[in-house]
Amino acid sequence: MVPMENKNNVTEFILHGLTQDKTVAKMCFSLFLIFYATIILGNLLIITTIKTSEQLNSPMYFFLSYLSFVDISYSTVTAPKLIYDLLVEKKTISFVGCIAQLFAVHFFGCTEIFLLTVMAYDRCIAICKPLHYTNIVNKHVCGWLVAASWVGGFIHSVVQTLLAIWLPFCGPSEIDHYFCDVHPLLKLACTDVYIIGVIVAVNSGGISLSCFVVLVVSYAVILVSLRTCSSKVRLKSLYTCSSHITVVILFFGPCIFIYIRPSTTFSADKMVSVFYTIITPMLNPLIYTLRNEEVKNAMKKLWIRKVKRCDKQNNTVHVCMM
Repeated sequence: MVPMENKNNVTEFILHGLTQDKTVAKMCFSLFLIFYATIILGNLLIITTIKTSEQLNSPMYFFLSYLSFVDISYSTVTAPKLIYDLLVEKKTISFVGCIAQLFAVHFFGCTEIFLLTVMAYDRCIAICKPLHYTNIVNKHVCGWLVAASWVGGFIHSVVQTLLAIWLPFCGPSEIDHYFCDVHPLLKLACTDVYIIGVIVAVNSGGISLSCFVVLVVSYAVILVSLRTCSSKVRLKSLYTCSSHITVVILFFGPCIFIYIRPSTTFSADKMVSVFYTIITPMLNPLIYTLRNEEVKNAMKKLWIRKVKRCDKQNNTVHVCMM
């Protein structure tokens, strides 16, 4: 292959950002700053609660803790840069920084897709085969499923990055987006990118669509199996699964819309991308806690323990000062 330096005249890219309107940009700055803080605090709270609670030891919460970690990482790849760029005139990113961001976006994004699929498999086994659940989805299997999700995300991201890194960029270098992604980069390449676009669609769109189909089938199997259960079990299962389905729709819908088409961009792509890079990671903690009594009770116990610990420390300090 020809070295990248000889093929590429572009050393940095100019991002158009989310909006060019300064008034709207200032409003978006405050809004997305709140969103990002919610993502970090909410997901950290879930991780801390699961790791410190003895009650939340089932595979579902094991997977949820990793999902929260991926959400923090995924949003951190794009949100800080987006927030910063809303206040500056010239929004630039180096070629190396752009490729690194592209790799990270697809690495964490694809890992999240696989994790959501794994969580659907976990719920399907738990509801359809409750007596064999602990034997089928044991700690060893859980570890392998999470590891497979990370490895799958890594392989997917490597393919996407290699497709982009060897593209010749002769100028212009303006990306009509708020982060570096494959389709906007394909639009800037000074060569025929049809074949690469098809590969990207198969790689990204194919993974999104196939996992979505698996998820739909899993939840369809769950709904069918619930017909023979008691009303109490049916309501509890539907309550849990409805949280997962909400996350799936919010995440997979925009992903399929963006990546199922080869080397084509629309003006709406930036706003659609906000859903799977920021909105979904922000809503995940709310969806999984507000609709889950076990997590809420564990959080209450964690809060009570911290309050008691603080009171004990304050009493100790008071005694020492006397």
